Amino acid sequence: MNIDYMKLALQIAYDNVKNKKGGPFGAVIVKNGKIIGKGTNLVTTTNDPSAHAEITAIRNACQHLEDYQLKDCDIYTSCEPCPMCLGAIYWARPKAVYYYNTRKEAAEIGFDDQYIYDQLALAINKRSLHMKKIECKTKLLPFELWKNTTDKIEY
Repeated sequence: MNIDYMKLALQIAYDNVKNKKGGPFGAVIVKNGKIIGKGTNLVTTTNDPSAHAEITAIRNACQHLEDYQLKDCDIYTSCEPCPMCLGAIYWARPKAVYYYNTRKEAAEIGFDDQYIYDQLALAINKRSLHMKKIECKTKLLPFELWKNTTDKIEY
């Protein structure tokens, strides 16, 4: 853990708001003492609801590494990750995440993810977003193809 990386994540978040690029969120990804990725919240400037600071930092770092995983990396982020970012972080497999503001503090300024946490805890048929499995007859079975492919790159 290095406080300077956290200060950088906070500076990125601060500048993002000051420059009217998006929300007050910034992230830095570090590997072996070197910054390999940075990201800010770009949701409103890119019209992309997935453009959270952690996601943009992960994309940036993975491009830098030319890898889809962040093994042996640390993520420093200005706020405790939301459910979407947390999912992406788990998929990226860094060794640690360090954050400054809590999700409670984020909720106090209008970024409340509790509804999503609550929805994820419900059974699919109890969620407010309608979701239904559809059966259809087809010869294209991607899961079967994946299962039987021997030269796939597993992740």
